[in-house]
Amino acid sequence: MTARKPNAAATAAHERLFPGHVSTLAVTDPELIEYFDNFAFDEVLRHTGGLDEHTRLMTQLAAMIAVGAVAEYRVMLGAALTAGVTPIEAKEIVYQAVPYAGMARVFDFLHVTNDVLSERGIALPLEGQSTTAPDTRMEQGLAVQKRIVGDEPVDAMYANAPADEQHIQQFLSGNCFGDHYTRTGIDVPLRELLTFAMLAALGGADAQVKGHVAANLNVGNTRSALIAVLTGLLPFIGYPRTLNALAAVDAIAPAGDAPALKESA
Repeated sequence: MTARKPNAAATAAHERLFPGHVSTLAVTDPELIEYFDNFAFDEVLRHTGGLDEHTRLMTQLAAMIAVGAVAEYRVMLGAALTAGVTPIEAKEIVYQAVPYAGMARVFDFLHVTNDVLSERGIALPLEGQSTTAPDTRMEQGLAVQKRIVGDEPVDAMYANAPADEQHIQQFLSGNCFGDHYTRTGIDVPLRELLTFAMLAALGGADAQVKGHVAANLNVGNTRSALIAVLTGLLPFIGYPRTLNALAAVDAIAPAGDAPALKESA
């Protein structure tokens, strides 16, 4: 039987990210690896031109956290570091995942990240990136929340929340935005792309995906960037979640040559 190997472009991309690495799956499952590598490391990459490799790898890592893919995350984190993602950027991806995926899921990824960084001789802890204090996080968080989401939507969320749910709105402002979005290390537009990637990968968060399509537009990210993110995620999160997220993009930021999708009743 003829040996099944990925094509030249996929092999080159794979070697750039995983220099000298030979997958055991290429031996045990050569057919799957041939067409997966050809798809993920060649065909897909031809349609992510609106996104540089650095950003694409960061959004893929964010999505892997959201789907709970610890083993694949470990491998891809090594590739991302090899490709130039910095240790601080890697850590910020993990920290950004906490308010969206929850610490119960993120906990293992934090330990894996620490292990990979330590294996590369990087001393921990890294330089701190927090810019808030307990007495400023609410004010600063509300300000960045309104920058991202908009003044009116945020005011409406507070106005429409019953009295016994007001603390959740305060958590969103002070914790989600105040503790996380105000951090340095990566900027707000990139944090929004990471959040979009995580929400798309989580599944079952359709309303939040739509909200963060709008938020991405508010901070300067484009429809083409969002589609490039989803294109890069597709091999790792599958078609259903990718198509659901694309529907959110089309609903909020329709293509110029396509009508906006109407909300179903």
